[in-house]
Amino acid sequence: MIGRILKIGTQIVWGGIKATPAYINDYFTLKKQLNGHPDFPIRGYYPAIFDRYDESGILIKHYFLQDLYVSQRIFKNNPIKHVDIGSRVDGFVGHVASYRPIEIIDIRPLTRPIPNVSFRQADLMNLPADLIHSTDSISTLHAIEHFGLGRYGDPIDANGHLKALDNIRQIIKPGGTFYFSTPIGPQGIVYNAHRVFSVSYLVKLFAPHYTIDRFSYIDDNEQFVENADLRSDAVQTNFGCTYGCGIFEMTRRVD
Repeated sequence: MIGRILKIGTQIVWGGIKATPAYINDYFTLKKQLNGHPDFPIRGYYPAIFDRYDESGILIKHYFLQDLYVSQRIFKNNPIKHVDIGSRVDGFVGHVASYRPIEIIDIRPLTRPIPNVSFRQADLMNLPADLIHSTDSISTLHAIEHFGLGRYGDPIDANGHLKALDNIRQIIKPGGTFYFSTPIGPQGIVYNAHRVFSVSYLVKLFAPHYTIDRFSYIDDNEQFVENADLRSDAVQTNFGCTYGCGIFEMTRRVD
């Protein structure tokens, strides 16, 4: 993962270096063309030199594909109420809020109002009692891996992910749907950014409490694979991922 980040950073810097001569040349060309056109004077400078050689649209690793997919699944399943824990407000939450109300819970504050979005600040490692059995649909996308590592001001807790998942299970009504995503690959902690989970660990973790209806994943090459077979031997190798994204759609069992 560190190697990939360095590679991307190098590509961005090199793209900026390549674009600098064009930036300077374009400036003088524009200034010449504006001569005699006082309606649009140059009032400032913002060198956007990294965009010229970039792709059309930046798809942030994992997030764009997972957010789009899960929001489509929620649209199709049309729950009575949907609650989200800690997913991207400018991605997944925005997608869902475009077609239905969504309640979001995060340890960090959200001060600006957003249409179709209601917000509650809470630490899901400590469950507020009024949330128990409060929804028939819940999601947490690329969030649980951070719990208990202090990245977002949460207290250090080696079992933070387990406490959060146990509390989320209590929030969902029996028969309700849980949409969950997290990094998958060789299991461990990248301090203090996130955990990475093995697929087999997650399957064993969820099996007593949920029926796993769908498992999809995004591989290391950012290719989306829908409805993969959790009975296959590929589970033991995390479907070939070292830092992929596993996406579970599950039904809460009756205790």
